[in-house]
Amino acid sequence: MSGQRRTVVGVPRAAVSTPLALPAAAPPKWKRCTGLPSPPPGGAPVPAGVRCATLRVPLDYTRPSGAKISLALIKVPATDRRHRIGSLLFNFGGPGGAGVDTLAQVAGEYAGLRTRYDLIGFDPRGVGRSTPVRCASDRRMDELAAMDDSPDTAAEETAYIDARAGYVRQCAVRSGDLLPYVGTVNAARDMEMIRIALGDAKLRYFGISYGTWLGGVYAHQFPDSVGRAVLDGAVDTKIGSVDLALQQAAAFQRALGDFAAACARLGKADCPLGADGPSVVASIGRILAGLDRKPLPTSSGRKLTQSLGTTGVAAALYSRNAWPYLAQGLVDAVKRRDGSLLLMLADVQNDRADDGTYSNLSAANTAITCADTTERHTPADVRRLLPKFRNASPIFGTSMAWSLLQCTGWPVPGDDAAREVSAPSAAPILVVGNTGDPATPYAWAPALTKELGGRATLLTLRGEGHGAYETGNSCVRKTVNAYLLRGALPAAGAVCG
Repeated sequence: MSGQRRTVVGVPRAAVSTPLALPAAAPPKWKRCTGLPSPPPGGAPVPAGVRCATLRVPLDYTRPSGAKISLALIKVPATDRRHRIGSLLFNFGGPGGAGVDTLAQVAGEYAGLRTRYDLIGFDPRGVGRSTPVRCASDRRMDELAAMDDSPDTAAEETAYIDARAGYVRQCAVRSGDLLPYVGTVNAARDMEMIRIALGDAKLRYFGISYGTWLGGVYAHQFPDSVGRAVLDGAVDTKIGSVDLALQQAAAFQRALGDFAAACARLGKADCPLGADGPSVVASIGRILAGLDRKPLPTSSGRKLTQSLGTTGVAAALYSRNAWPYLAQGLVDAVKRRDGSLLLMLADVQNDRADDGTYSNLSAANTAITCADTTERHTPADVRRLLPKFRNASPIFGTSMAWSLLQCTGWPVPGDDAAREVSAPSAAPILVVGNTGDPATPYAWAPALTKELGGRATLLTLRGEGHGAYETGNSCVRKTVNAYLLRGALPAAGAVCG
C-alpha cells in the first residue's frame, strides 16, 4: 500500500484474542524469484531451486470477505525429497524483519534442517515485499538516523520530540488504512493461513527474537496446529515497555563489557583503547561523547554522529563475529579520525543499502510495536526514568529511554492481546536462550518457557551474541536439529557451552 492514506483515529481494536474461523487458503503458485539480494562478502550463493509466491489474506480477519493484502513467501526446497517431513516456517525477528530476503541469504546456516524440510520464509504483514507500511522518505530516514537521540539540552529534546511526532504523522498519512491491522495477533493468523495453504497438518516453526513472541501468540491461538517449534532468543511478553527497554539496556551494557574485556586481552598493539575491560568501555564512552560535539567524516561523505556511532557499536554486539570490525572501527575513530567503519555497522543495523535506500524495517517495527501495546509515554515520563536508564547503561541508557516515545501520538490505540502466549495444550516447544544475548536478555527465555506452560522446554547456551543457533555452537545446533528432525527434546535444564 502506498500513496496518500487517511489518518486513522479512534478505530476499533483490530487484534482480538477470540479465535476466528479462517477463510480457505489456496496453495501458493511458486515461481522463479526476482530481486533477491546478493550474498554478503564470503557468503553462500542463493540455493538452487528457490521459489517465491504471494498469498492473499484478509486485511481484517473479522471481515474475511473484505479487503485483502499480500504476503510474500519464499521456499528453499528440501534436498532429501524421499524423507521430507514437510515445511519449516521461519521468522527471523524484528518486528519488521524481512523473511524472504533473509532466508535467501542465510539458508546455508540451516543446511542440516533443509535435508528434510522445505525452508519457508515470509514477510509478515506490513513488512518488505508483503503489503508494506510506509512512513518517511530515504532522505528523511538519513536525517532521523543521524539526529541526536540522546538529547542533553532543552533544544535537543524539543528537536527529538518534534522529529518523532513528524514521523508518526507521516506513517498515518501514508499507511493509515493498514496500521490497525499489522499487530502480532493478525500476523499469527497469517501463519495459520500459510500452514493451510502449504497443506501441512501441523505448523513446524523456527522463530528468532521477535519471532519467539510471534510463535508464542500463534501457539496460544492455534494450539492444536502446533507441530515442532523452536523459539530462539526468547522475548518475555509479559513485561511492559519500560522494563523491557531497561533490561535490554543493561544487557547491551553487559555485552559491551564482554567485548571490551576481550579487546583488552589482545594487548595495546591491537586494542589501544585500554588495559582492561572497564578502561576500554570508558574509552568508548569518550569516543561517543566526542561525536556529540564533533561528528567524524567518513568515506561516504556523510558524518558519523553520536547517534550513528552508538548504533554502530550496538550493531556489532549482536554477533561475536562482528567484534573485530567494532575494534577496528573504534581505533579508526581515535587514530585516523575516520568514522567509516562505525557508519557501515550503523547502516547494517538500520537496513540502509549502499545506494542510500532503506528497507521499511523502521516503519514496520514502529507500526507493529505500537499495534501490540496500549502504552503511550510522554516526555515527562522519559525525563523521570532517565536516571534508571543511565544507571542500567551509561552508554546506551539515554537513547533507549528516549526511544520510549516511539508510540507517542500513534494514530491507532493499540491492543495488549499479543501479550498472551499461554499454550498448555500445544505440542512441546523448545525455547532457547543465550546468557550473553544483548538484545533479548537471557532471563526472558525461562520467563517465556513458563508463560507458554505445558511441555515447553528450555535450552541454555553460555555464549555471546543474539540468539543461539546462528552462533554456530555445535551443541545448540545438534540439540535443535535433533528436535526438529526427530522430535527428540533435550532434558530439562539442558545447557550448552
